[in-house]
Amino acid sequence: MGKTTAQNGEGESSKLKRELGVLEVFAISSGAMISSGLFILPAVVYLKAGPSIIQAYILAAILVVPAMLSKAELATAMPKSGGVYFFIHRSFGPLFGTFAGFASWFSLSLKSAFALIGIGIFLTPLFSFFPGEMVKVIAVGFTVIFALLNIVSVKHSGRFQVILVLSLIAILLFYIFSGLEHIDVHRYVPFRPHGWLSIFTATGMIFVSFGGLTKIASVAEEIKDPGRTIPRGMFAAFAVITLLYVLTVFITVGLLDAPEFRQTLTPISLGASKYLGNAGFFILAIAAMLAFITTANAGLLAASRVPLAMANDNLLPSFFAGINRRFKTPVVPIVITATFMITVITLLDLEGLIKVASTMMLLLFAFVNISVILMRESKISSYKPAFKAPLYPYLQIAGTIVYLLLILEMGRIPLLIASGFFLVSLLWYFIFSKSRNLKESALIHIVERITSKEIRSTTLGDELREILLERDEITEDRFDQLIKNARIIDTGKECDIEKLFILLADVFSIKFQIPPEKIFQLLKLREADSSTVIHDGLAIPHIIIEGDSKFEIVVARSKEGIIFDPQKPPIKIVFALAGARNERNFHLQALMAIAQIVQNKDFESSWKKADSTEELRNIILLAQRTRKGMV
Repeated sequence: MGKTTAQNGEGESSKLKRELGVLEVFAISSGAMISSGLFILPAVVYLKAGPSIIQAYILAAILVVPAMLSKAELATAMPKSGGVYFFIHRSFGPLFGTFAGFASWFSLSLKSAFALIGIGIFLTPLFSFFPGEMVKVIAVGFTVIFALLNIVSVKHSGRFQVILVLSLIAILLFYIFSGLEHIDVHRYVPFRPHGWLSIFTATGMIFVSFGGLTKIASVAEEIKDPGRTIPRGMFAAFAVITLLYVLTVFITVGLLDAPEFRQTLTPISLGASKYLGNAGFFILAIAAMLAFITTANAGLLAASRVPLAMANDNLLPSFFAGINRRFKTPVVPIVITATFMITVITLLDLEGLIKVASTMMLLLFAFVNISVILMRESKISSYKPAFKAPLYPYLQIAGTIVYLLLILEMGRIPLLIASGFFLVSLLWYFIFSKSRNLKESALIHIVERITSKEIRSTTLGDELREILLERDEITEDRFDQLIKNARIIDTGKECDIEKLFILLADVFSIKFQIPPEKIFQLLKLREADSSTVIHDGLAIPHIIIEGDSKFEIVVARSKEGIIFDPQKPPIKIVFALAGARNERNFHLQALMAIAQIVQNKDFESSWKKADSTEELRNIILLAQRTRKGMV
C-alpha cells in the first residue's frame, strides 16, 4: 500500500519519496533509449537494409506505440515501484508476476551493463594507451558511481540524468544542423537495395532500441503527480527521441558511403569527422559516452525497484523491501543490482544474453498489452487510470501479435533460454512465494464475474483504491472513515420503503444500542414530516438520536428501485444518516459530500453496474469531492 509505514529489522521504512517531475521523467525515458541503438546499431543495420534504415527507425517507433500507451495507462492507474512486474502481477497473478519480476530485472540490468561496456568502443580510439581490460575497469567504476548516486538520492540521480540527456540532445542537434549542408543526396539511391522485406528485418533489430522508453514505469512511485507527469514525460521523450533518431540516421546516411558503414562500429562519430575532422569525431564520441551513461543510470534506477516491489509482495525475502531512513532509497536492491551488473561486465560475453534480454522485453511488452485488457474487463471500480489508451482493445491485440512475431524472429536459442528462465521462476514461486503471497489479480476478478457472487473477494479493489488516494494525494476525512466502516445494503429486486426502514433500523440499532423499533418509528416520522427524496433516484433519510458525538451512515442500493413518493421515480441510491444533535455541523457537511459524490460523471451508471457492496463502497470513496474543512 502507498501509505504503509512498516519497518524491517534495520529500522528502514517502506515508503519512497516522490521527487521526480516531468523533466526527470523525460530525461530517464530519453536517456534509457539513446545508446547503442543510435551510435552503433546503424552500422550493423545498414548492411541489411541500406538507406531504407531511415524507414526502419520510423516503423520501429510506430511498433512501440501500443506498449507505450498501455504502460502509460497502467502506470497512471498503479503508480508503484516495479513497473511491468507490478502490472503483470496484479493482472495475471503471482505466478506470472514472479516470472515478470525476474525477467524485467534481468533484462534491465543486462542492458544497462551492456551500455557501460559500449563506452569502451569509443574510448579505445580516443585513448589508445588504455589496455583492453581498462574498458571493463571503467565500466565497473561507472556502475559504482551510479549505485552510490542512486543510494544517496533519486532526486540527485534524476537531476544528473537531466543534465546528461540535455547535453546529449544539444550535441545531436548540432550534428544534425551542421551536417545537413554536407550530405550527398546520391547516397540515398537506391533507397531500398534489398527490398521491403529487409526493412522489416531491420525494424526487428531496431525495435529494442525503443524499449527503454517505458523504463520510467519502474520508478512511478517516486514521481510527483504521476497521473499527469508520467504520460507527459513519456510522450515527450518518445516524440523527441524518435525525431532525433530519424534525423541523425538521415544525416549519417547522407554523409557516409556504403563501404564506410561496413568498416566502422561508430558511424555517427565517423560522419561528424567527414566535415569536422578529429574534433567532430571526438565531440560525437563524447555524445555516445553520455548516451551509454544515461542508459546505464536509468537502467540501474529502474531495475533496482523491481526486487523492492517483489519483496513488498512477499515474492522475495523481506530485506529487499527496506528503505533507508536517511536517503529514502532502497539500498539493498540497488547494491544487488549493481553487483550483478559488475559480474556481467567482468565475466560474461553479452552478445547472446542481450538477445535473450530483448526476447524477454518483447514478451513483457505483450503481457503489458494483455494486462490492460484484463484490468479493464475485470470491471474493478477502483481501476481508474488518469490516462486511458485509445483504440481499446484493438491496439492491445495488434501490439501483442506484433511482439510475438518479433520474438519468433529472435531465433530458437533465445526462446529456449527464456523458457528455461520461466521454469526457474516457476520453481522459485512454488518453493518460496506461493505460501507467502496473498495478492489478487484482475484475472481472478474476471473469473469471479462469471461465477458465484459468494466467492468474490475485494483485496485488489481495496489496494487499487489506496494507490489512487496516494496518487491523487487525498487525505481521508471523517466522512471517508464512516463510509469505510459503513454497512452497505444491496436490497435486490423486492423491497419497499417499509422493508428498507426495517433494514436500516436493524443496522442503526446495533451501532447505537437502541431498540430497532424506536429507530424504525423515527425514520417513519421523519419521512411523514417531509420527503427525504433529494432528486430522481436519490433519497437521504436522516434522524436525530439521543446522546453526544454520535454519527453513522448506512448506504443502500436497489436496482429495481424503492417507491418513497408515488409522485416521484423509484429510489435506487440511499444514504441514511443518524446522528446526535451536537453533530449538526457534520450532518450538513456529510450532506454536502453526498451531493458532490452523486454529481460525479458516470456515478449512476457505475452504481448500477457494481457487482458487490465493496465495489459500491469504492465508488463512493473514489468519487471526486471537496474534503476541506471536514475533520
